[in-house]
Amino acid sequence: MILTVTLNAALDITYRVPALTPHASHRVTEVIERPGGKGLNVARVLAALGHDVTATGFAGGDTGRTLHDRLRHEPRITDALLPVDGATRRTLAIVDAATGDTTQLNEPGPTVSPAEWATFRETYDELLRGGASAVALCGSLPPGVPVGAYAGLVRTARAAGVPVLLDTSGEPLRRGVAARPDIVKPNADELAELTGAHEPAQATRDARRRGAQAVVASLGAKGLRAVTPDGTWLAVPPTRVRGNPTGAGDSAVAGLLSGLVEELPWPERLARAVALSAATVASPVAGEFVASTYEDLLARVAVTREAAAA
Repeated sequence: MILTVTLNAALDITYRVPALTPHASHRVTEVIERPGGKGLNVARVLAALGHDVTATGFAGGDTGRTLHDRLRHEPRITDALLPVDGATRRTLAIVDAATGDTTQLNEPGPTVSPAEWATFRETYDELLRGGASAVALCGSLPPGVPVGAYAGLVRTARAAGVPVLLDTSGEPLRRGVAARPDIVKPNADELAELTGAHEPAQATRDARRRGAQAVVASLGAKGLRAVTPDGTWLAVPPTRVRGNPTGAGDSAVAGLLSGLVEELPWPERLARAVALSAATVASPVAGEFVASTYEDLLARVAVTREAAAA
């Protein structure tokens, strides 16, 4: 079982419009609702790859009840979201069909009380020790959760002997990296904020020196750059895929985590992550990928090993 943590879960709502024009009324041609937040997107992709997943985090209010109801219908995903008094947030993605661009609107999450956070910490430890093969810690922190929360969750996973991947940003990322997760997966902006370096090669090396065993940086359409104990790698998709990029990074996390659990060598993990990410862009909603696109791209992702830095 792979464990995913989504402390700031959401109900993802995707609107598709013929063209998005500021200050104008729009006729929505399609509406899609899915359980969301980065960790739930990761869980759905892992399940599609054939892995059993337990999804934990928080859910509250009417939106939280909708999440529980939707998760009951998700194959291979066990719902372990814990109740909070506050209401789970919604996120709205508006897809411009004319350009393929997406505009994202994210509500704030519910305020988590100290008692609710303490209950989560106990449940998290039980889930780790109940047979988790790996854990993904993903996304933003809701109000009330300590800024060093992910650092503590990383240390708990390490104490339980469970490999841990961290995908967050800002101060939670900085503190989390210092706790020595097995993998961190920032995008280029998050990496620059963490290290102060804007050149990806330098920034990934600097991030690894801060404590992570491996750093895998998302470079958008340019693929992934990874600094690992086994070497430094660049993985590039064979073609640029147009569509909705929401959730592409989450699919990359699923590719990396499934590869870790399956003990694949780094080039195969990275190829899977890049192909899944691109196939997610081709999907109309986050947390899903177009299987035929994934299969087509997987064998054609170029993974090259870079020489060690002088």
